[in-house]
Amino acid sequence: MKVAVLMGGWSAEREVSLTSGRGIAAACRALGHDVTEIDMDRDVAAALTAAAPDVVFNALHGTPGEDGSIQGLMDILGLRYTHSGVTTSAIAIDKELTKRILVPQGVRMPEGVMVASEALFVQDPLPRPYVLKPVNEGSSVGVAIVTDASNYGNPIGRAVAGPWQAFATLLAEPFIAGKELTVAILGDEALAVTELIPTTGFYDYDAKYTDGLTRHQCPADLPAQITAACLDMALAAHRALGCKGTSRSDFRWDPDQGEAGLYLLEVNTQPGMTPLSLVPEQAKYRGISYEMLVQRLIDAALE
Repeated sequence: MKVAVLMGGWSAEREVSLTSGRGIAAACRALGHDVTEIDMDRDVAAALTAAAPDVVFNALHGTPGEDGSIQGLMDILGLRYTHSGVTTSAIAIDKELTKRILVPQGVRMPEGVMVASEALFVQDPLPRPYVLKPVNEGSSVGVAIVTDASNYGNPIGRAVAGPWQAFATLLAEPFIAGKELTVAILGDEALAVTELIPTTGFYDYDAKYTDGLTRHQCPADLPAQITAACLDMALAAHRALGCKGTSRSDFRWDPDQGEAGLYLLEVNTQPGMTPLSLVPEQAKYRGISYEMLVQRLIDAALE
């Protein structure tokens, strides 16, 4: 069939999206599909119309590819596309909206507060240590961990580099000590739990996408009840948000707190498909090759 692979764009995750898209395009060609690669620009509607695909494989990350914008455009154009639709995408990209949906469903997430960046230069919004993050960015873009030992100052210095210089409003959450975990959903099945072990610092954007900066342990070496809780919470989040095709839920777990120390941080509706990405890795662990994964996502889009 004719597959348009939509990638690139202008978000902070452009380069990752291009890497994902090229891998997907190669897999589609190996599967025998007729492939058009589209590096999204402001003329994307014309490019999609000219390609006239049977299905669009959405390999975009961040805004506007993950927030419902491109999904709405493709709905208007009458195109079928992979991953989640408009409403799900718009909610899941917003960490605060996600909490409003998931916490009443029994999914444990950290309590947080929205804070104006200007207010950070006066006083901390939470006791240290705490995490600051943009409310609608993925891949740990713009995340800062503020501790007593950090070099941000106390209060945070206006001239110090950090997300407060790029975003007018940030989400502040308590820092959860412990392990970084993630679960991929494919279709309606939780695949596995992976522990992410950065070799230095924390699991930020560079650690996610630079070879050698993070070790992946799949499956994670966890107590059985924690593994089960991760799988259950990820699937519950996927269903409650109405995700389609695949999603990936990220967790922090404080072993000292037992199951009560397990928190879902966010749900990614457009997970990466690069050589270092977690969904392909968990799929491989479950016996699903990269090409099979791509085909299953195409099939889900055509259902």
